[in-house]
Amino acid sequence: MNKKIELIRSSLENDLNNIDNISKLNEIKTKYLGKKGLITDLTSNMKELSIEERKEVGKVSNELRAEVTNKLDEICKYLEEKSLNEKISNEQIDISLPSTISKIGVPNILEKVVEELEELLMSMGYDVVEGPEVEKDLYNFELLNLPKGHPARDAQDTFYIDGDTLLLRSQTSPVQIRTMLSNEAKSPIRIICPGKTYRRDDDDATHSHQFNQMEGLLVDKNISLANLKATFDIIAKEMFGNDSITRFRPSFYPFTEPSVEMDISCFNCHGDGCNICKGTGWITIGGAGVVHHNVLDNCGYDSNIYSGFAFGFGIERIAMLKYGITDIRTFYTNDLRVNPTFDRKECD
Repeated sequence: MNKKIELIRSSLENDLNNIDNISKLNEIKTKYLGKKGLITDLTSNMKELSIEERKEVGKVSNELRAEVTNKLDEICKYLEEKSLNEKISNEQIDISLPSTISKIGVPNILEKVVEELEELLMSMGYDVVEGPEVEKDLYNFELLNLPKGHPARDAQDTFYIDGDTLLLRSQTSPVQIRTMLSNEAKSPIRIICPGKTYRRDDDDATHSHQFNQMEGLLVDKNISLANLKATFDIIAKEMFGNDSITRFRPSFYPFTEPSVEMDISCFNCHGDGCNICKGTGWITIGGAGVVHHNVLDNCGYDSNIYSGFAFGFGIERIAMLKYGITDIRTFYTNDLRVNPTFDRKECD
């Protein structure tokens, strides 16, 4: 046994002197420590030995295995450090070279407009509430004072999914209905409802079968059209400048009475008339009105005690006016030059 060990040690010393890379090291490791290695072979006939001989052979082979393992580990560490130093020496970095500038994404214009409106209205005490895009006819029409057969339904060209009971919402007003119904205490409400809506429009420069809307609802005691006008004034000045002038024009919506169209003075010509305002000096932003007493009663509010106002904006329309975009389809393409927060020169 001792003779075998000395021969292994002598062979190992010769092999260690010839190791100059990791590949050679692995070959040596297999030669001595592998399943068929020289050290493993020392214990191959253990079953033929006596108990005392087994103890001695096991002890000697384990000591030799540990000795060889330590030597190989030291050489491995040396070779890895040597390889790393060579890479560092050969792959020098010129720190004077200009750095690579990574473009950082920004919100889509529509998201930006929604965020601006949300921040403004939340500062005025409104809560942001969302609801399902697949909606029941009950919430989208009936409780909004639009019973089946009402002619105003035809103007919305709704996408029905399941007969006449399930549909893609044509407005975010159902969120207002759901909020009023879920308010068991029937306490005052102040909410805004942003989200996607769907109507069977033919897509062109100013129409889309899918568009974003933000509606607002305030229900409390002694609420009038004057409160709505004051709120609209604040929104108009925040979105289009402090010199914006607002006006209401009579209109009709089944869920409000009285109903109005909300206009702002043209921010481009300041009332002189131009192609943006079609020569009128005014631009229509959205619709609004005092909540109809039937809607309040349908949702469990006593219309003799409570009143409220509701308003709605098309997000795409506000964004088109604010950023001078002439085609609504532009919002749904991947041209980064459309986004005013990008450096357009970098995108050309």
